Amino acid sequence: MVVIKSVSAKSILDSRKEKTIFVTIKTNVGSFSASAPNGKSKGKYEAKSYKKSLEEGIKTLKKFSDYFSEEILEKFEDLRRIEDIMDRQIGANTLFALESAVLKAIAKEQKKEVWQLINPDAKKLPRLVGNCVGGGQHSRSKSKPDFQEFLLIPNSKSVKKAFEINKKAKEKIKFLLKERDKNFKGRENDENAWESFLNEKEILEILKKINLPLGVDVAASGFCKRKKYIYKNPPLDRTSEEQFEYLSNLIKNFRLVYVEDGFSEEDFESFAKLLKKFPNSLIVGDDLTVTNYERLKKAIEMKSINAIIIKPNQTGSLLDVSQVCKIAKNNNIKIIFSHRSGETEENILADLAFGFGADFFKCGIDGKERETKLKRLIEIEDGLK
Repeated sequence: MVVIKSVSAKSILDSRKEKTIFVTIKTNVGSFSASAPNGKSKGKYEAKSYKKSLEEGIKTLKKFSDYFSEEILEKFEDLRRIEDIMDRQIGANTLFALESAVLKAIAKEQKKEVWQLINPDAKKLPRLVGNCVGGGQHSRSKSKPDFQEFLLIPNSKSVKKAFEINKKAKEKIKFLLKERDKNFKGRENDENAWESFLNEKEILEILKKINLPLGVDVAASGFCKRKKYIYKNPPLDRTSEEQFEYLSNLIKNFRLVYVEDGFSEEDFESFAKLLKKFPNSLIVGDDLTVTNYERLKKAIEMKSINAIIIKPNQTGSLLDVSQVCKIAKNNNIKIIFSHRSGETEENILADLAFGFGADFFKCGIDGKERETKLKRLIEIEDGLK
């Protein structure tokens, strides 16, 4: 059993050099730490990262430090005790980092891996989804694709092999971009994806040559204003109906197997329309569903999606993450565990994805903060042999 003796926190810098929280717990079995990432492109409905501010979150943890000393923690479900004590006193980032540190302590005390606390019988490895070219809110260029991410999804059962395929493909794409985009400087954005001045159609033309299953994260809420999609490259406005037609053409012409947030986070109906037309592609909710079971239930009711992004710090509570995964599985909704754009070297996301039986793992292609998660997933894969 684990008993928490004290809790402390400090701020560290994420991959974008922005402050995020790093929590340490001292227990009867040693000290354990975990950090939370930061999202840049945030859904309107996701939980607040901090109740008031990061500094306030650090102070609150310090204030509650002694409250945990009588709690005995032995299993994943015991996170309920942590949540009962904190009772909405802290934001999602603080809670996620705290609960992650607690799981590490329980796993260590029981000589287990973190994923075994969630499901000791887990066997299924997720398919990798790698972001190779970026645009939207994640890129600094003035001229850039309006879509946020262009994704490679190798159809490999081995995580290690998929990781290698994506790395090689990303290097090949670098040369193809150089040929096509005279302004391309070989620069990466804040998700370690190539920054390009081309528009989404031009990028998809290039990616088609790679001969891998392709996907896009449109992140449409980022450029939707008053029910119009305001494109900048080239400048034009699209209605919901025109956006639907445009996405339909892209899915057909580029055989897209994955379309995330193709419409605004309010527009459950257009998601449903796209899913009805393309039931064999993954129509994915992120800003639409924000790892929230009420939003997921609505999406299921309206037949809006067949896949959901899970970002644990969108809710903070790993018990909520568990519930969202359970509802998704019961309704044949594919589960995609995802990193954030402002990442840390925390690698627990891999254990959570494997433990909860994720179908996909979306974590970029390279960059040390992303590779630490991918390498942890490879480590889990190696451990199963």
